[in-house]
Amino acid sequence: MRRTAARAGAGPVVEAPAPGPVAGPEQTAAPAPAPAPAPAPAPVSVPQQLRTEFPFELPRGYVDGSGTVHRDGVMRLATARDELIPLRDVRVQENPAYLSVVLLGRVITSLGTLAMVHDGVVENMFASDLAFLQDFYRQVNAEGHTRAAVECPHCSEPFEVELGGSRLGES
Repeated sequence: MRRTAARAGAGPVVEAPAPGPVAGPEQTAAPAPAPAPAPAPAPVSVPQQLRTEFPFELPRGYVDGSGTVHRDGVMRLATARDELIPLRDVRVQENPAYLSVVLLGRVITSLGTLAMVHDGVVENMFASDLAFLQDFYRQVNAEGHTRAAVECPHCSEPFEVELGGSRLGES
């Protein structure tokens, strides 16, 4: 039984019957049917752990002040902040091509035995190594999907197109 609250001046509290059939004295209530078993939960796919760092090897290598060549390095995934902060850099504002140098200086976490990698290191790399790192950055941050297979509408010949921007920081 459920009680309804009495409003001021509305009279006595009245009990309302519970919903559903009520068994009288000559009738016995049948037991309620057992609830149907819940369907088995769908198998949960275990998400792969997000990979955030990627090793690389420079084609030529960075030569430091003492003449040591550094080729093996690690690049981490870029964040939105990594792509936005360089846009405030005066060097990038004066020369947009400098964006890739500053950006790579932020996302390369190690290079050989160097204590720290920064844009000064990147700007002193050989052009072939810089081009390699720009391409590697695009692959890493686009999950390796920077090219798409398409088909020529005229001859039906399959080929690939580049989907990424032409410079770092452009998608």
